[in-house]
Amino acid sequence: MVSSLALQMSLYFNTYFFPLWWVSSVMMLQMKYSILPDYYKFIVVTVIILITLIEAIRLYLGYMGNLQEKVPELAGFWLLSLLLQLPLILFLLFNEGLTNLPLEKAVHIIFTIFLTFQVVSAFLTLRKMVNQLATRFHLQDFDQLSTSRGSMRRMRPCIEEI
Repeated sequence: MVSSLALQMSLYFNTYFFPLWWVSSVMMLQMKYSILPDYYKFIVVTVIILITLIEAIRLYLGYMGNLQEKVPELAGFWLLSLLLQLPLILFLLFNEGLTNLPLEKAVHIIFTIFLTFQVVSAFLTLRKMVNQLATRFHLQDFDQLSTSRGSMRRMRPCIEEI
């Protein structure tokens, strides 16, 4: 069993935190929508929609990859987290033009902490899974080699009789 309990707990709590993050982000966007420039209005709405879609896929891949010990799913989870979610949430957190409200900063910081922890723990879990799969592969080759040598030893006396 190579799946990570820490990663699974983080995914579980993230599943319950994400709707809270979404509601607070949409409410804060509604409050400050009139004071945002037009280009920031478009960007923020697009980023929130992207984060919502990516998060659903990311959490599914994280659950499947970790619980069923599937390397491709966990690798997809890790890549989505590192290359898409983290930059998007950091944009929302650190962009000064968005005039972030205190609640917004708080939920973005919590979401960033979740993402950072999940990126690190998913990497460690992936490394452990890949090492275990490589060990299984080499042991399987070794077993096949030893069984073929055993059959050759049994065949050798028969060949000598002929």
